[in-house]
Amino acid sequence: MEALKTDYVIVLCTAPPEEAVKLAKILVEERLAACVNLARVRSYFFWESEVCNENEDLLIIKTKRRKLDDLTAKIREIHSYEVPEIISIPIMDGDERYLEWIATSLKDDT
Repeated sequence: MEALKTDYVIVLCTAPPEEAVKLAKILVEERLAACVNLARVRSYFFWESEVCNENEDLLIIKTKRRKLDDLTAKIREIHSYEVPEIISIPIMDGDERYLEWIATSLKDDT
């Protein structure tokens, strides 16, 4: 049975630049993510009663919905932030060959 396109997700996570590369590499090596893109961003946010701004890397993580719990646990284990950004966005449509590649790139995926 063909997987639904909504079985695939993009997860967004920000991290300090010196930490983002390590995090991306671990997620791919452990096959929790098929691919992680890194983009430099400037983040403004409210934390501990003040407005902060930091240079961060945005991790754009491609995976399957069923990997989210393990992926989230791994990010929390490694990430230096007390409350890391972990936001999942369903992929509503996409190139079938690319989605199949995501599926075959993930650990224990059938």
